[in-house]
Amino acid sequence: MDRKIEKKFWNKKRILMISGGGLVALLLLYTLIFADHRATLNVEKDKITISTVKKGTFDVYIAVTAVVMPLKTIRLDAIEGGYVSRKYLEGGSMVKEGDSILKLDNQRMMMEFVNHETEIYRLRNELQNTRLNIRQQDFVMQQTISDLDAKIDAAQDLYDRNKQLVEEKIVARQEFNKNKIELEGLKRQREIQTQSQAYQRDNARQQITQLEGTLSRTQRNLELMKQNLNSLIVRAPVSGQLSSIDVEVGSSITAGQNIGQIDDLNGFKLRADIDEHYVSQVFAGLKATFEFDGKSYDMVVTKVYPEVKSGRFQADMNFEKQAPEGIRRGQSTPIRLVLGKSQEALLLPLGGFFSDTGGNWVYVVDKGGNKAVKRNISLGRKNPLYFEVLEGLQPGDQVITSSYENFGNKDVLAF
Repeated sequence: MDRKIEKKFWNKKRILMISGGGLVALLLLYTLIFADHRATLNVEKDKITISTVKKGTFDVYIAVTAVVMPLKTIRLDAIEGGYVSRKYLEGGSMVKEGDSILKLDNQRMMMEFVNHETEIYRLRNELQNTRLNIRQQDFVMQQTISDLDAKIDAAQDLYDRNKQLVEEKIVARQEFNKNKIELEGLKRQREIQTQSQAYQRDNARQQITQLEGTLSRTQRNLELMKQNLNSLIVRAPVSGQLSSIDVEVGSSITAGQNIGQIDDLNGFKLRADIDEHYVSQVFAGLKATFEFDGKSYDMVVTKVYPEVKSGRFQADMNFEKQAPEGIRRGQSTPIRLVLGKSQEALLLPLGGFFSDTGGNWVYVVDKGGNKAVKRNISLGRKNPLYFEVLEGLQPGDQVITSSYENFGNKDVLAF
């Protein structure tokens, strides 16, 4: 007789199924509680730049590009206008002080000069004739006075004799009175003639003085015109290099027009283009360094041009000592312009990350080196090499400093 066999509830299969289900449940529970739910992006480590945060000296400076220029540049401006009749030198020529560079012709000035010369000849003749006429008039007046004196002497002698004779009643009183009136008339005539002669002499002196003054002024004007005519030949005011001459034979030039420049090659300076962001921080007296031929040269800012063009302004810098040999006008070179004192700080190398985060956060590589996690930070000043770290990082931290453009806004980057 067959016996019914009862199945056990906790058989091997059921135990395995329940154990497996429990394990899966535990794994799900662990994942829900302990797993990292932050947004993660896988990146290739060899395509990013990782820099180390370090403690060091933060130098407050900027790197700018400067152009070598002569220490002095003398402008050549035309004193008088005219057209170019001859060109003695071309740009780039070496000149000595006084060398002729250009010759201008100006017919108007030549005509004025000739007219002034003619006027001087006329004034000289007029002055000479006036002096001659005055001398002739003086001779005539002296002769007139001399004749009057002779007549007065004769009339006085007759008056003296008739006075005695009229007392003796030998000569009629009527005759005596007539003689007296004649004597007094001659004396008055002499006095009038003397006054007239004095007036004419004074008038003659004034005429001569006026003529001499006019002649002197005309001669001075003629001398000035001679100088202006001489200035039609443009000469080098100093020795140096005629770096430019911007006119050709036959061209017309106006008075005051710039026609070129001469560079004094006894010294050089640098003129730098600087971003307008630093316009309030750059002033005369700031220090700079210039690297040339493996050596460093100290410089100082001597002049700042505050006018901003295309987002940049300019500043001139002179060498504190002798300029290095071998530099040439127009040569471009980078210089290091110091804006403040060096200080100890936490340094983070520059990188493309800043344009994506504004310096507010970075990706920091964890100790295992398998991922990088977003971290908020605070940055201060920057120079051409480093940012100054204020908060959020420690010495030795590994930071991704290349661009974050392709990372979106993920919290974690997995390598």
